[in-house]
Amino acid sequence: MTTKPTYWFPAKRHGWGWGLPMTWQGWLVLASYMGLMLAAIVMLPPTRNAPDFLGIVVILTVCFLAICWAKGEPPRWRWGGRDLD
Repeated sequence: MTTKPTYWFPAKRHGWGWGLPMTWQGWLVLASYMGLMLAAIVMLPPTRNAPDFLGIVVILTVCFLAICWAKGEPPRWRWGGRDLD
Protein backbone atom coordinates (compact mmCIF):
# COMPACT_ATOMS: atom_id res chain seq x y z
CA MET A 1 0.00 0.00 0.00
CA THR A 2 1.57 3.26 -1.11
CA THR A 3 0.44 6.65 0.03
CA LYS A 4 0.53 9.72 -2.16
CA PRO A 5 2.88 12.35 -0.69
CA THR A 6 1.24 15.43 0.77
CA TYR A 7 2.79 18.51 -0.76
CA TRP A 8 2.70 21.85 1.01
CA PHE A 9 3.02 23.75 -2.26
CA PRO A 10 1.42 22.57 -5.52
CA ALA A 11 3.11 23.08 -8.87
CA LYS A 12 1.84 25.99 -10.93
CA ARG A 13 -0.51 25.05 -13.74
CA HIS A 14 1.35 27.23 -16.25
CA GLY A 15 5.09 27.82 -16.19
CA TRP A 16 7.66 26.67 -13.65
CA GLY A 17 7.47 26.87 -9.87
CA TRP A 18 4.89 26.63 -7.13
CA GLY A 19 1.51 28.15 -6.43
CA LEU A 20 -0.22 29.12 -3.20
CA PRO A 21 0.09 26.64 -0.31
CA MET A 22 -2.31 23.69 0.06
CA THR A 23 -1.71 22.95 3.77
CA TRP A 24 -1.54 24.92 6.99
CA GLN A 25 2.21 24.22 7.14
CA GLY A 26 2.68 25.87 3.77
CA TRP A 27 0.61 28.87 4.82
CA LEU A 28 2.70 29.14 8.00
CA VAL A 29 5.93 29.10 5.98
CA LEU A 30 4.59 31.74 3.57
CA ALA A 31 3.32 33.97 6.40
CA SER A 32 6.65 33.63 8.24
CA TYR A 33 8.57 34.57 5.10
CA MET A 34 6.40 37.61 4.54
CA GLY A 35 6.62 38.63 8.22
CA LEU A 36 10.40 38.30 8.26
CA MET A 37 10.67 40.33 5.05
CA LEU A 38 8.50 43.06 6.59
CA ALA A 39 10.66 43.00 9.73
CA ALA A 40 13.78 43.35 7.55
CA ILE A 41 12.27 46.38 5.81
CA VAL A 42 11.46 48.03 9.15
CA MET A 43 14.69 47.15 10.97
CA LEU A 44 17.12 47.58 8.06
CA PRO A 45 15.64 50.21 5.75
CA PRO A 46 17.06 49.65 2.27
CA THR A 47 17.68 53.37 1.84
CA ARG A 48 20.04 53.48 4.84
CA ASN A 49 21.70 50.08 4.83
CA ALA A 50 21.36 48.54 1.37
CA PRO A 51 24.08 45.83 1.59
CA ASP A 52 22.77 44.41 4.89
CA PHE A 53 19.18 44.58 3.65
CA LEU A 54 20.08 42.81 0.41
CA GLY A 55 21.95 40.11 2.35
CA ILE A 56 18.94 39.43 4.59
CA VAL A 57 16.58 39.34 1.59
CA VAL A 58 18.84 36.84 -0.22
CA ILE A 59 19.13 34.60 2.86
CA LEU A 60 15.38 34.62 3.57
CA THR A 61 14.53 33.97 -0.08
CA VAL A 62 17.00 31.09 -0.41
CA CYS A 63 15.57 29.51 2.76
CA PHE A 64 12.00 29.95 1.48
CA LEU A 65 12.86 28.41 -1.91
CA ALA A 66 14.65 25.50 -0.22
CA ILE A 67 11.50 24.74 1.78
CA CYS A 68 9.37 25.00 -1.37
CA TRP A 69 11.74 22.64 -3.16
CA ALA A 70 11.73 20.12 -0.28
CA LYS A 71 8.02 20.23 0.54
CA GLY A 72 6.51 21.19 -2.81
CA GLU A 73 5.45 19.22 -5.83
CA PRO A 74 8.45 18.53 -8.08
CA PRO A 75 8.87 21.56 -10.36
CA ARG A 76 8.91 21.26 -14.13
CA TRP A 77 7.68 23.37 -17.00
CA ARG A 78 3.91 23.05 -17.40
CA TRP A 79 1.67 24.10 -20.25
CA GLY A 80 -1.69 24.04 -18.46
CA GLY A 81 -3.85 21.09 -19.45
CA ARG A 82 -1.58 20.00 -22.30
CA ASP A 83 1.69 19.00 -20.61
CA LEU A 84 4.26 17.66 -23.05
CA ASP A 85 6.21 14.92 -21.30
